[in-house]
Amino acid sequence: MSEPKPPTPTPGDTYKGWLFKWTNYIKGYQRRWFVLSNGLLSYYRSQAEMGHTCRGTINLATANIAVEDSCNFVISNGGAQTYHLKASSEVERQRWITALELAKAKAVHMQAESDDSGDECPAAPPSSGQGGGCRNLEIQSTLRTLGSKVEDLNTCNDLIVKHGSALQRSLSELEALRVSGDVGDKMKQVTERATLFRITSNAMINACRDFLSLAQSHSKRWQKALHSERDQRIRLEETLEQLAKQHNHLERAFRGATVLPSSFSNPALGNKGGVPGKGDASDEDDDNEFFDAMEDPAEFITVPADPKYHRRSGSNASGFSCETGMDDQSVNFDELSLASNPESPQTLELEPVRQRRTRIPDKPNYYLNLWSIMKNCIGKELSKIPMPVNFNEPLSMLQRLSEDLEYYELLDKAAKCQSSLEQMCYVAAFTVSSYSTTVHRTGKPFNPLLGETFELDRLKDCGYRSLCEQVSHHPPAAAHHALSEKGWTLRQEITLASKFRGKYLSIMPLGSIQCLFDKSENHYSWKKVTTTVHNIIVGKLWIDQSGEIDVVNHKTGDRCHLKFAPYSYFSRDVPRKVTGVVTDKDGKAHYVLSGTWDEKMEFSRIMQSSKGENGTEGKQRTVYQTLKAKEIWKKNPLPEGAENMYFFSSLALTLNESEEGVAPTDSRRRPDQRMMEDGRWDEANAEKQKLEEKQRIVRREREREAVKAASTPEEAVTEDSINDSPLKTDGVETGTEASEVSDESAHPDNYQAMWFDKFDDPASGETLHVYKGGYWEAKEQGSWDMCPEIF
Repeated sequence: MSEPKPPTPTPGDTYKGWLFKWTNYIKGYQRRWFVLSNGLLSYYRSQAEMGHTCRGTINLATANIAVEDSCNFVISNGGAQTYHLKASSEVERQRWITALELAKAKAVHMQAESDDSGDECPAAPPSSGQGGGCRNLEIQSTLRTLGSKVEDLNTCNDLIVKHGSALQRSLSELEALRVSGDVGDKMKQVTERATLFRITSNAMINACRDFLSLAQSHSKRWQKALHSERDQRIRLEETLEQLAKQHNHLERAFRGATVLPSSFSNPALGNKGGVPGKGDASDEDDDNEFFDAMEDPAEFITVPADPKYHRRSGSNASGFSCETGMDDQSVNFDELSLASNPESPQTLELEPVRQRRTRIPDKPNYYLNLWSIMKNCIGKELSKIPMPVNFNEPLSMLQRLSEDLEYYELLDKAAKCQSSLEQMCYVAAFTVSSYSTTVHRTGKPFNPLLGETFELDRLKDCGYRSLCEQVSHHPPAAAHHALSEKGWTLRQEITLASKFRGKYLSIMPLGSIQCLFDKSENHYSWKKVTTTVHNIIVGKLWIDQSGEIDVVNHKTGDRCHLKFAPYSYFSRDVPRKVTGVVTDKDGKAHYVLSGTWDEKMEFSRIMQSSKGENGTEGKQRTVYQTLKAKEIWKKNPLPEGAENMYFFSSLALTLNESEEGVAPTDSRRRPDQRMMEDGRWDEANAEKQKLEEKQRIVRREREREAVKAASTPEEAVTEDSINDSPLKTDGVETGTEASEVSDESAHPDNYQAMWFDKFDDPASGETLHVYKGGYWEAKEQGSWDMCPEIF
């Protein structure tokens, strides 16, 4: 760029364009017109404002420019001003970054030259003004004032010299005329010239005083600016030192001394879809409320194993048995056999596979006035507010449970593993994969009605079939059973407990998930982690998963400890990170798993372990020497246009598709859910209220029957006590949404599930509802007479 000629720069000095600037949590990013000129970045609401109103200016000579992700960057001058900006594309962002860096380099160079010459005022961005020329006009005005004072001093100096010389001549003539009679005239002339000299001297003194005062006042400003620049330079040096340390740390991590394999050291994996993402540190990082989780030190680190472990040999010189080498080979054999298995149902099935839908109606953009909901609930419990379908997605909680089977192939592979430790790796990857569909799914599923069911028959497509039933309403609980032709059974019973914390909502699934394999008779069980929904009141919603999971094989004693790291804005780790170690019954580690719950997981075999150096809290960390990591699971890409279809996966798009022959209690037949999917939200809200009222009537009738069946006075409950109980219909204490937080004062459900019975599992020691059979036989016969009418 050429030398600037303020106030009107040449075209080579100016870069203009539209950018999105973060304003506040209410308005978010707003489109603004930015002008880069003479080392100053100014912005306006529109191009028409350039002639009269500048909204703000930042000086690039003292600014830091930081890139956040593909479209976002931040400009800050040390705390006084910070602009969070977003370009329309990565190319546009790079153009702005290049222009800003060049302008900054030029501004710094000009400032250095100005400091050497002492002719330039310190950089101070104007609080308001007419763009980039405000600062230059101020400098020019100061220089003109000082120049005029110097000219006054020069004029006074010339007059003093002139009148001083004349006075000196008069005194000399006075001495020569001592005897003459013209002494009176000469004395008068000397007196006049002395008076002129005195006047000129006073003017000289006053001009010097004005110049000194003006110079002192500007000297203070320059001195203050100099100290400010020195402080900023010190901060910049400290920042560079921190960056150098981080660079050194990344180099060590790249060489292998990290918790995650090298494929996960790429920070680009942190920029996934959004809180913020952040989740993800993207543009949502500014409009989201982040909670800086404590960054726990890693319990272990992994390093590449010695090359001798990679060489196949018949000797046992390395200290490991032949079983170790074969065990590592068996993973490849299993994968090859799964990839080329000729006995898959697709090759044997002559009947064509049903073509399922790939789209649903786009989500309508309805405006929701939150005050219209809250104004009638003042003084009420927030958990008792009946929420409209505007906050939902057109799926029930039963269908969301069935979504856990999206990556059923992991269990198919696990069923073919010869080693229980390898099988544990696939089961652990399956547990992580069930969270991959939640990263963008901020909509709440419909709370199922009591007795509601959902079947997922994929026997011809994928070799499994699944059934869910809502078995309890207070507290809400759903039972799930899935059976596969590949030799595995999955069963779970989940009860949701939620806690509203003001800024975020914590959802804690209670209950157990179990997986049984027919061939090996291995019996696994685990629990789910806590789901946190951030920015409930203000900001963009984003979801995080955090906690720990212990997957236990009750037959062999093998265990996999998985840790879901909570998102931290200041953490250097990969966002949404998951790590785990597979150990046998004796506590010896055999495999390490690592990855993210929304992208992919890898596993690597441990060849040797040792105690390493102490961590940041004095805990001794274990060092595992591992073979090269292998990918065990990767998330399927979302279908095209998923952002307009509630971010549904390919499986989720088919869950609410109408099917013939399903039970009358199936979620597909729920009218309010169907209306919402079709975009008729007003009708869906009205139908939802009807279903909730119908369910309350059935519940009260069931309680009255329980009262009649009571055998003792202590067990008897009067009808008035029922009507006065918390189940009474009044105010906002209505609807299935109120059941999301268990009401301990409510009467327990006197309901017998249709397809599930309670079972005390001797292996895990837990009680849960398990499938008792009969559903698929009833479907084949078309006999649904025993099903209650709930819709």
